[in-house]
Amino acid sequence: MKRQFFLKKKIFILFALLFGNVCFCAGAARDRTDNEIVSVRGLVHRLIPEQEKNFVFRLLPNTEKDQFRIESNAGKIIIEGNNANSMAVGLNHYLKYYCHVEVGWYTTDTFKMPAKLPAVESPITVNARCKNRFFLNYCTFGYTMPWWKWKEWEHFIDWMALNGINLPLAITGQESIWYKVWKDLGLTDRDIRNYFTGPAYLPWHRMLNIDYWQGPLPHSWLEGQQELQKKIVAREREFNMRPVLPAFAGHVPSDLKKIYPNAKITRLGAWSGFPDEYACSFLDPMDPLFTKIQKRFLDTETEIYGTNHIYGIDLFNELTPPSWDPEYLGRVSRQVYESLSNADPQAIWLQMTWLFYNERKDWTNDRVKPYITAFPSDHSLLLDYYCERQEVWQRTDKFFGTPYIWCYLGNFGGNTMLVGNIAEINKRLENTFINGGYNFTGVGSTLEGFDCNPFIYEYVFEKAWDFKIHKNLDQWVKALADQRVGKKDANGRKAWKLLIDSIYITPSVPGQCPLINIRPTFGKYRTYYANPRIKYDNKNLLKATELLLAANGKNEAYSFDVTNLTRQLLSNYFLQVFRDYENAYKNRNRSTMNTREKEMIEIMEDVDRLLASQPAFLVGKWIADARSWGKTADEADYFERDARNIITTWGDKDMLLNDYASRTWAGLTETFYEKRWKMFFSAVESALNKGEAFDDEHYEAYKKQVTSFEKDWWVKRTGKFNSKPSGDSKKIAKDLVKKYKRRISCRIEVR
Repeated sequence: MKRQFFLKKKIFILFALLFGNVCFCAGAARDRTDNEIVSVRGLVHRLIPEQEKNFVFRLLPNTEKDQFRIESNAGKIIIEGNNANSMAVGLNHYLKYYCHVEVGWYTTDTFKMPAKLPAVESPITVNARCKNRFFLNYCTFGYTMPWWKWKEWEHFIDWMALNGINLPLAITGQESIWYKVWKDLGLTDRDIRNYFTGPAYLPWHRMLNIDYWQGPLPHSWLEGQQELQKKIVAREREFNMRPVLPAFAGHVPSDLKKIYPNAKITRLGAWSGFPDEYACSFLDPMDPLFTKIQKRFLDTETEIYGTNHIYGIDLFNELTPPSWDPEYLGRVSRQVYESLSNADPQAIWLQMTWLFYNERKDWTNDRVKPYITAFPSDHSLLLDYYCERQEVWQRTDKFFGTPYIWCYLGNFGGNTMLVGNIAEINKRLENTFINGGYNFTGVGSTLEGFDCNPFIYEYVFEKAWDFKIHKNLDQWVKALADQRVGKKDANGRKAWKLLIDSIYITPSVPGQCPLINIRPTFGKYRTYYANPRIKYDNKNLLKATELLLAANGKNEAYSFDVTNLTRQLLSNYFLQVFRDYENAYKNRNRSTMNTREKEMIEIMEDVDRLLASQPAFLVGKWIADARSWGKTADEADYFERDARNIITTWGDKDMLLNDYASRTWAGLTETFYEKRWKMFFSAVESALNKGEAFDDEHYEAYKKQVTSFEKDWWVKRTGKFNSKPSGDSKKIAKDLVKKYKRRISCRIEVR
């Protein structure tokens, strides 16, 4: 009897366990389904609340590849996907290719949905071609995002989900973690906050380039950014994204040496023209203190932000390693990895390979190989950073088997120029999918700043999916035109065909900007980052602009485009007028000089008026957003100086990076660029009035005056600006094209 009792008891317990597991698994599956559906329905509610009842979302079983399906049923649009991210991509595909609606990355990028949702004639199924879709660059957090609040971030995360991004760089709020770590290690509040840079410069502080510039960082900033990061990573994870969090790269406050006098801390060289006092201090990864700091930072970060076990660490970005010996490079990378795995055994180390391109003469394969293969490849992930210009995988034997992501950079400093080699991007990406090796794992973009060519980044991420429309570039261009105009329009399609074939033919390069934005001079440009050259005929841009203006577009993307094209058209023409002015100067033709001077001022004023009609082109919004972070008037002034500084002189004055982040923005054109040109015209006229040439001596006197003005612009915060757009973009653009058409058409091209 007793034996039968125990046997029955065992059977009961076993049955209970099995049944309980079934219930638990069913419950977990139900929770997963609910969570995924809730996430994507929240996205629809935020973007198109008037249409949300017409969309039905269903979760597919887990599949080897990300996948979505779309079909119509009883007037509803059914979107299925293996997770919320895939369903979001399915939604975006429907919006773009059925509704002609493009959801932009700014909160101001509004759009209009069709009154009746178009039916999907036959069901479609689309699979992802790669696992990883990476987005952002350390620099984006300085050139575009430093002043964002949750409103901007929430919309942007929606945009990332729509475009299938599942590996976003997530480095906001790390200074609040570092503050805790350095405080625990014995540094004072003053030591720590002085060590940090101003908000817009934090990316370069994080990359071991500069310390102290624009410090001390206010406590209010540290607290605000921490709360913001909590929201960012939580929402990203809702869309199946794996945020790439920061980790310790050896960057320490110089004052740490006082507490740990025996630590192997060295002062790195000054970076990009900054004085030595702003140079960073580096802790040797071989020092035991390195592993201690790594663990303390990751433990604290994980406690506050959680983790997906992917960490960005870049040791020698635009810096010279302590040694070029291959054995040292292998040893140091292995030690950094071990410090990571000691704190998180699941850690994956993500690195940008910009250094292998930028310092390619030094980073030879005999150095690259030990540096990236000294630890397990399944714990490594590389970003091939600037593939539209040079694919590093092609010259490193496919990174020697280390997993990598093909990345389109596309923009330096947030510059506003029409650039992007669409046909070449398509060709290179397709070749990588075929020949990139088993360790090619994904597609990404590493833009330094959001720019004026947003559709190219969306195109890159579409290449991560097996969309049939990409097999024919001409068909894709027609669809792009429909999305940007907001409907099918013959003139819009002709305009975009011409733009893709003849304007979007070159990659972005550092310092690329209109001549308006460059400190004026004759002959060779005197600032390092100054490249106004274009490789297309401006008359083709004129024709494309006229065609687009003839289209009947009503949405925000269309208004942006007519402003954007006209802005570039007039900026290109400005270069031609300046060449006339320069030739007239050589011939001492004062009458022609005066005529051309007046025309250049007229162009700048017209460009500024046009730009004022678009929220994306307002320096007033940039400044207002910066000031909004201030808890006091003094803090608001501090943030404004920081915001003004980075888009003009970058540092103190007359530095290597002067004008690197130049933008053709309303307010900036009128109060900064135009003022510099007027000072130049005055200096040239003064020299000629004395019967002298505008030689080096005159230039140096003018340079002293203009650099003083440049610093005053951000230190004294001169000029008042509108933070909201004004005027009708299309009307202003149409009037300006009519005004300048004959002048541009009669010009001989200057390349």
